[in-house]
Amino acid sequence: MAERKVDFENRGFQGRWEAEYMFADIKGKPYSLVCGDGVAVIKEYNIRQHYETKHHDKYKHLDKKQKLQKVEELKRSLASQQAMFAKAKTQSEAAVKASFIVAAEIAKSAWPFTEGEFVKNCMMKVCNVVCPDKRQAFSNVSLSRNTVADRVRELATNLQQQLVGKGRDFIAYSLAVDESRGTSDTAQLSIFIRGVDSSLCVTEELLGLRSMHGTTTGKDLFEEVSRCVNIMRLPWDKLVGLTTDGAPTMCGQKSGLVGRIREKMREENGAGELTAYHCIIHQESLCGKALKMEHIMSTITRAVNFIRAKGMNHREFKSFLEELGSEYNDLPYHTEVRWLGQGKVLKRCFELREEICQFMESKGKDTTELRDKKLLCEMAFLCDITSHLNALNLQLQGRGRVITDMYAAVRAFKTKLRLWETQMQQENLSHFPCCQTMKEQVSTAVFPRAKFAEKLSILGADFTRRFADFEAQKSRFELLSNPFAADVESAPTNIQMELIELQCSDTLKAKYDSVGTAQFLRFIPNTMPQLRTQAAQMLSMFGSTYLCEQLFSLMKINKTSHRNHLSDEHLHSILRISSAQSLTPNIDELASKMRCQVSGLD
Repeated sequence: MAERKVDFENRGFQGRWEAEYMFADIKGKPYSLVCGDGVAVIKEYNIRQHYETKHHDKYKHLDKKQKLQKVEELKRSLASQQAMFAKAKTQSEAAVKASFIVAAEIAKSAWPFTEGEFVKNCMMKVCNVVCPDKRQAFSNVSLSRNTVADRVRELATNLQQQLVGKGRDFIAYSLAVDESRGTSDTAQLSIFIRGVDSSLCVTEELLGLRSMHGTTTGKDLFEEVSRCVNIMRLPWDKLVGLTTDGAPTMCGQKSGLVGRIREKMREENGAGELTAYHCIIHQESLCGKALKMEHIMSTITRAVNFIRAKGMNHREFKSFLEELGSEYNDLPYHTEVRWLGQGKVLKRCFELREEICQFMESKGKDTTELRDKKLLCEMAFLCDITSHLNALNLQLQGRGRVITDMYAAVRAFKTKLRLWETQMQQENLSHFPCCQTMKEQVSTAVFPRAKFAEKLSILGADFTRRFADFEAQKSRFELLSNPFAADVESAPTNIQMELIELQCSDTLKAKYDSVGTAQFLRFIPNTMPQLRTQAAQMLSMFGSTYLCEQLFSLMKINKTSHRNHLSDEHLHSILRISSAQSLTPNIDELASKMRCQVSGLD
């Protein structure tokens, strides 16, 4: 005989069982109102047996009316208990959620985990004044050191899981990789991913931060990057771009990271075209060294250090400026690490050149070099060109930058350099205000316009040389930065037909004119899959390792000499939270899975 299946017998709870056996239907299952036990199968025999075995003797003296009264009493008691448990559960989840929120803020602010205890002490004191009746609710929020550390780790894990989920939908992605040394002299490899899904939505997040305690060869770098890609389950054939800091171990075509990744892609899918870039911001800063004017900066640095290195000199110089009624009240410090601040130092020194000389002379210092007209002209030129270079650098920084826009800024600067060179030869100094000031103070014969024009030419040539890898992609950039002006015949054959359809669509042209290049790419219709794939690949490209450098700055803030015991796991969790941009932790989901753990402070 076949085994009977209870699920198909349509057994349901009968109302009369409440009075007869003191049972109630709770969420589709019968439970005893007396002891709370349930029965596995909704069957009168089972319910009757439970009642007669365990509760009959206790309630056999009650008549039917008394029994019904007892049942109602027990049901009210049960409802009260359920309400109390539901409220406790809600309060517990709220307390856990609050602890996650505070832990996330602690991570973003680079505070030690022990600051959770300080925050809770503040919360309790505020609660005692503002809402003392809520003291228990605040007390339930666990913010002990261990709890905050656990919360930070769970938040980071949640972000990583979200990124894995997003990665499944990527139709193209690129990586930005850079390496730096931490305070403990451990090499840290920063890897960021920029992925684009079929809707052409961009996700830009930290893929991984790997601590490298041994060597940092091209093979070592590749193994760490490969491990991150595999952990995230990213397909190698969707990788289209790799941007590095340009170090030999990174960009080597055979044993470097670039060469090894290309070899990996050939092994995985037989083809796989990888476009490798040297960080556009790094290259721009290196171009400035082509001017070969370090002797000017050395002279200025010596003067600045004389004033700023000693507290007495610095205080006296500030008082000196105040007595003279100067527009400025101080002189900024310059270090080689903060190279972007070089322009500010140069400009301030140029504007305070007379005051600096007077102060140094009052201290018995020789200022012959600082008063030399030729050197002052070179200082003015360096001040002006550095100001222009810094403006370009700031233009290239930031998150979510489209590579076509970044290279457009570089190409515009190269055009400016050619214009400035021509104008310098003609003694037109409209765009060089410091040079204009010096030219008015010295004779035409002293102002070396031909020399400066030559330096502008050298700078332009260095820009052309260093940005050759970007120039090689010029036609590809132009295809998507201005698709309606692209030459169809020179475009890749697989997109020519779609490009013609695009250029002949008045509706798409109107959309392009209204939303601009970056936004328009998302409006390319699904009927043009090849163009959408090209757009996805271009949107995924990193133009710089700016995000990596920004992460290293966050790392130095967190991993200080006062937090030298911070583990690699906790450091990586903190940085994943503080660097998150496209994703946010799902705190509601995390809180619903946990119970409130009362802090050790209570």
